[in-house]
Amino acid sequence: MAVKLTKLENGLTVVTDQMEYLKTTALGVWVKAGSRSEGEHENGITHLLEHMAFKGTSKRNAREIAEEIEAVGGEMNASTSVEHTNYYVRTLADDAPLGLDILSDILQDSIIDPEELAREKHVILQEIGAAQDMPDDQVFDVLLETAWPDQPLGRPILGTPETVTGFSADAIRQYVARKYTASDMVLAAAGAVDHEALVELAEASFSKLSNAAPDEDYVAQYVGGEGSIERELQELQVILGFEGLPYEHEDYYAVQVLASILGGGMSSRLFQEVREKRGLCYSVYAFHWAFADTGFFGVHAATGPEDAAELTEVLVEQLKEIAKGVTEKEVSRAKAQLRSGLLMALESPAARAGQIARQVMIYGHPVALEELERRLNVVSADRVQILAERLFASDNPTYVKVGPKAPMLNYAELKERLAGIKA
Repeated sequence: MAVKLTKLENGLTVVTDQMEYLKTTALGVWVKAGSRSEGEHENGITHLLEHMAFKGTSKRNAREIAEEIEAVGGEMNASTSVEHTNYYVRTLADDAPLGLDILSDILQDSIIDPEELAREKHVILQEIGAAQDMPDDQVFDVLLETAWPDQPLGRPILGTPETVTGFSADAIRQYVARKYTASDMVLAAAGAVDHEALVELAEASFSKLSNAAPDEDYVAQYVGGEGSIERELQELQVILGFEGLPYEHEDYYAVQVLASILGGGMSSRLFQEVREKRGLCYSVYAFHWAFADTGFFGVHAATGPEDAAELTEVLVEQLKEIAKGVTEKEVSRAKAQLRSGLLMALESPAARAGQIARQVMIYGHPVALEELERRLNVVSADRVQILAERLFASDNPTYVKVGPKAPMLNYAELKERLAGIKA
């Protein structure tokens, strides 16, 4: 691995990892702009912009964008998350300059044609409808809205039908001017890539990027509480969770170990107790989301209404039990799972490009594998237990449900059950 970083005069950061044994290149532009970057009346504009980037520039129409990359056997796509937007291509090594040219074109010269905009709004309305049809997606929107109500972090990435239909081409252009600044963007590449050659191409290709000062996102304030949507379904989706940790927190890897032990695989406590022993559900797992200034630790499960009461009681008991302590064997197994994930990312150029881009976004520089392993290796069973106790002793857990009405713990009863956990 040969990771190199260069910051261009306009503020754009270029980071690469040359993987000499590969014949392909994965490259993309990561933008520090996600759903939490939006104002109250902008919900969904980041995702709409991501779609519109592929709908034509002064140099290429929408069809030509697709045809040019596919004519060389390449692939191109984009994604929007809470804090970032990513535009990426994967090509054979000799075609990487074409991929870069198309990326720079759609990011600097998108024309936002009104007819294309109207069509793409309709596409996104279908996407919103599809997400609402999937309760295992919808429950996570309810989670965000409950944990961070009336805040950008608590709003859905896709937006709402009301906000999406209201966006004009001018509103999108104004958002681009505010959020798509060079210093808040990272060009990352991995695979068969020459750093100096990519820097030279980037200097010529991204000269139109704004070098205005970055626009800061809103600070999140966790609230928590109870949220639910009653629907006639076969299963009830349940998430129980607490405010977690930001990604720069010293216990970032400890919380990942905790999530793995509690519900990170078939050997985890939740899987063994909830599914294998009691047969209460097909899927149950723990997760931790890290953001710039906050996070969320949660447990997600789905079950029939007749088993909902027992399920929630068992989830609470497992949280209380793990707050009493974990074994060194469990910690070792969780570390092995996390370490394998780090190493597997090194074998995929697309995953590796995303990894180094996010590291630059978060820390300002790539982080060596050895340093990541060191941070993981220092996590102890005692540290995990202390962290679990502190997280789960919260006075304001988040408790959300989507599905049929079922007899189960209410919010007051849930808090009473958790009261035995003392930080």
